[in-house]
Amino acid sequence: MPTRVSGPSVCLTFVLLLLCGTQAPTGASWDGTPVPPLHKEADVPEKIMKSNEEWRKILTKEQYEITRKKGTERPFSGRYHDFKGKGIYRCVCCDLTLFSSQTKYDSGTGWPSFWEPVLEHHVKTAPDNSLFMKRTEVLCNRCDAHLGHVFNDGPPHTGLRYCINSAALRFDDGKGATLTAQ
Repeated sequence: MPTRVSGPSVCLTFVLLLLCGTQAPTGASWDGTPVPPLHKEADVPEKIMKSNEEWRKILTKEQYEITRKKGTERPFSGRYHDFKGKGIYRCVCCDLTLFSSQTKYDSGTGWPSFWEPVLEHHVKTAPDNSLFMKRTEVLCNRCDAHLGHVFNDGPPHTGLRYCINSAALRFDDGKGATLTAQ
């Protein structure tokens, strides 16, 4: 026997479809232009493990303090907080693709802010209850580098603000030029 759908259910379904349809699809930039795929969805990052001594040899002191010791740079002091270049932001520790300039926006907080990672599985989150606050830490899913924090006060597309330390990132313009925060 066919299932009968009541009037309120139809209305609720219609409203949900309407609300969901008004947002930009995943993979679209803040202005609605498509974000080109950078990796295949099946491209799960392989873990990179190094000792603290190995990390110290390849990172600057600031990069080490932020990515390995969960530090934070002062607001408006990082190289990328007001940077407008077009390209990809990679993990300074392991080079994993993390964020696109197409999802970067000015949050006014003093740190580079993005509303979405390139691929969800390239970053992971963990509870952070340090400094007498409840926050959500953002980490690189390949090397566990501390990147920054994510907040629920971002743009309408996702409602998220990935607030990331410049020192945790390396910018790649896709033409062979890279720019590392120092």
